[in-house]
Amino acid sequence: MHEIPVGTRGERKLLVTTEVAIDFIGHEPARVLSTPQMIAGMEMAARDAVKPLLEEGYDTVGTHVDVKHLAATPIGMSVTFHAEVVSVNERRIGFRVWAEDELERIGEGTHERFIVNVERFGARVQAKAARKGSDS
Repeated sequence: MHEIPVGTRGERKLLVTTEVAIDFIGHEPARVLSTPQMIAGMEMAARDAVKPLLEEGYDTVGTHVDVKHLAATPIGMSVTFHAEVVSVNERRIGFRVWAEDELERIGEGTHERFIVNVERFGARVQAKAARKGSDS
C-alpha cells in the first residue's frame, strides 16, 4: 500500500498572466489571479506532494476544497502554492493548503484528495459516459 507520511509537502509556482487573471470587471488595471486558478494551483501542489509516493498506476483526484482568497495578486507577479499532508485515512488524504505572492499570503484552507487506480477510475468514467449516451 502507499506510504504517505503526515508532513509531506508539495509546492508549485505560477506567474500571473492574462490567461489566469479575471477579466469580468472590465478594467485592465484591476485584473488579478482568479479564485478558480488559485484553487487549481493549491490542488496541483497537493497532488505534486504525494504523486511520487504512490505505486505505479495510481494517482489522486480532488474531492473537497475549503479555501479563502485573502488578497489580490496582479498580472506580472509570481505566486507559490503550498500543500502539506495533515491526515491519511486509507486512500483519503487531507492537506493544509496556502498560497503566497511576492508580498503576502493570498489564500489558505484545506483540501482533500482520494487515491485512485487510474485504469479502474477511467473505466468507471467511461461507463458513466456510456450510460449518458444511451439516454439520448
